[in-house]
Amino acid sequence: MATSDAVAENCNVEQQRSALIFLGTGCSSAVPNALCLIKPSDPPCQVCSQALSVPPEENPNYRCNTSLLIDYCKSDGGHKYILIDVGKTFREQVLRWFTLYKIPQVDSIILSHEHADAVLGLDDVRVVQPYSSTNDIDPTPIYLTQLSMDSIAMKFPYLVNLKLKAGQEIRRVAQFDWKIVENDSKRPFVASGLEIIPLPVMHGEDYVCLGFLFGENCRVAYISDVSRILPTTQHYISKDSDRQLDLLIIDTLYKKGSHNTHFCFPQTLDAVKKLCPKRALLIGMTHEFDHHKDNLFLIEWSKREGISVQLAHDGLKIPVDL
Repeated sequence: MATSDAVAENCNVEQQRSALIFLGTGCSSAVPNALCLIKPSDPPCQVCSQALSVPPEENPNYRCNTSLLIDYCKSDGGHKYILIDVGKTFREQVLRWFTLYKIPQVDSIILSHEHADAVLGLDDVRVVQPYSSTNDIDPTPIYLTQLSMDSIAMKFPYLVNLKLKAGQEIRRVAQFDWKIVENDSKRPFVASGLEIIPLPVMHGEDYVCLGFLFGENCRVAYISDVSRILPTTQHYISKDSDRQLDLLIIDTLYKKGSHNTHFCFPQTLDAVKKLCPKRALLIGMTHEFDHHKDNLFLIEWSKREGISVQLAHDGLKIPVDL
């Protein structure tokens, strides 16, 4: 087979598969940490300094707010694009990764919680919606808990309360169809044809955040913000419960120690051992993590524990059969 024919065939096969695209793999403040650049230490932070000399697309240590795009290839060959979380860096992620992977739109949105790094890009969703100066477009379905809905109504009243008052001008804003989901693994919902099972986890002991389980052929769990996995959630994603995951995507904030609202590296690796997925990718990292060095450590850890674990990076695309 000629080289051009082989390339064309490979491209066609990829177009007929689903994929996971990591739009962001960093913490709320993102990486580089601005403070490292405006008030550099002595010696300077190696990870953050690197961002000044290496283009972001060539630098896996450049991390936007954590976000995942599910490119869901349906049985008829059509693609639907499901976005998990819309943080402060959403516009940057669109410019960098939507253009690279030729993502034409967002068909539905799922929110894990209502913190800034998950929702403050909602206003910018209009850049991936059809243009209409009068907002005469089909709204994008967005799935969230009632707690998140109440918070967003205060943060973005103009995105929620769309009824105009007398004399009020029409202003172009993102259009959403708000859909309430439950903090309950027994209450799945369907986003753009893909069944999603909510995975409630603790994000600090006073706050419940949602992870998500999806995929019939390839079981994927996405848990972006977690300090403790609830027993009911563990039951849905643990190998011990005969529900072994093909892929676990999970939070790891700091390299050492612990944190009150997030897993850090030691707790993340403990959780991976306990859940025992076939493969795990880590997200949510601060500038303490050096992608290349820490992945070398994880190669050895993976050999020892028998579970493939690596740090994810912005722009990573993984073909999957959902």
